[in-house]
Amino acid sequence: MSEDVKWNRTISDVNDGILANLGKPHPTYYVAWAGAIIFLLIGAITWGIEITYGMGITGKTSPVYWGVLITDFVFWVGIGHAGTLISAILFLFRAKWRNTVNRSAEAMTVFAVITAGLFPLIHVGRLWVAMYWIPPLPNTNNVWSNLRSPLAWDLFAISTYLTISLLFWYMGLVPDLASIRDRVKGVRRFIYGIMCFGWRGTAKQWHHYEAGYGFLAALATPLVLSVHSIVSWDFAMSIQPGWHTTIFPPYFVAGAILSGCAMVYTLLVPVRKMFRMEEFIRPEHLEACVKLTLLTSTIVFYAYAIEFFVAWYSGNIYEWGLFEKRAIGPYAFYFWVMVFCNCIFPMIWWSKRMRNNVAVSMVVAVLVNVGMWFERYNIIVSSLVEDFLPGSWGHFQPSLGDIGLSIGSFGWFMFWFLIFCRFFPIVSMSELKLIMPKPLSKKHH
Repeated sequence: MSEDVKWNRTISDVNDGILANLGKPHPTYYVAWAGAIIFLLIGAITWGIEITYGMGITGKTSPVYWGVLITDFVFWVGIGHAGTLISAILFLFRAKWRNTVNRSAEAMTVFAVITAGLFPLIHVGRLWVAMYWIPPLPNTNNVWSNLRSPLAWDLFAISTYLTISLLFWYMGLVPDLASIRDRVKGVRRFIYGIMCFGWRGTAKQWHHYEAGYGFLAALATPLVLSVHSIVSWDFAMSIQPGWHTTIFPPYFVAGAILSGCAMVYTLLVPVRKMFRMEEFIRPEHLEACVKLTLLTSTIVFYAYAIEFFVAWYSGNIYEWGLFEKRAIGPYAFYFWVMVFCNCIFPMIWWSKRMRNNVAVSMVVAVLVNVGMWFERYNIIVSSLVEDFLPGSWGHFQPSLGDIGLSIGSFGWFMFWFLIFCRFFPIVSMSELKLIMPKPLSKKHH
């Protein structure tokens, strides 16, 4: 929050102003929650049909054994990156604008990674069999984990990322949970009292809190780069045309941050309306989020161009042929939706007037999310349909099962995110107080 912005609240008013709206959301909150329930039921019913009748209800077929489900997996892992970026990296750089949006971004990270973790389980089909064969139990079934496989690296990277993100998110909640505890009674006071671990706000507690929070921020920072780099190695370590390239790690990281920042904006705008947080989540904070999204959009645009240049410069006819068909072949629609949504439409944000127009920025942020989903689909599907053997080439078309499971993932994510917003402050009260202008003492005559 900039010092030149007029602020009519005192530090003592912050808790009351934020917590007063926790129990009284705008009616649109219940509409959104009902929509999330409907989407979640669609996904649950589709998953039940898949378990009953098999993976045939999805579009997976030879040679495309990774389709929409893995597209969704990579998409949701990417969504979780902006939360750690805004919370951890910008915290270390002392960017003040993050203090009003970090709570929403952290919650988004946790629920997005949990959503992503569902798709490898859905993808294996018979989940109960997978739970027997996946764990390395050599004395029982002679299965040993291949630790040289990027898929094994995924397990360690994403589980570590989820653990650190959970700790970082929950640690930041503790002082605010204590504030809620002191304002409620009965069972709720008991529950919030347990959740805040007896926080009293003493100088010693604050000293340990700040040291631990800074340590977790420093620990989480390299994870922003490592996790999606490892996800990219799932593809880049193969010799499949369209995947075997060294540009994937920075390309995937930039894309993940782009999708995550766009999702932060997409969530912030309705949430600040539902819980009447316009006074705390101010236009300059939304604009800063848009600027970060614009920066990563520019990096992704550059990565798209370099990817084509590398394919042409390599002299590999299979690689270049694949990229030609991405642009003018049967999957051209997905390619150009990706380019326009991720690179062309965000250019409108170079105009300050458009950046500060919430309606326009909301539409562009949603389009970026659409474009990032199509990017993952384009990378996975258009690469797998053609390899070095023309006799094995095929075609992939998403099925109703794929669409139902994708819709269900958005319902699952929104269900938990909206529940969090209903019972926990979406703006960090303790961090907001640190950036508020300090009142000056005045002599009264």
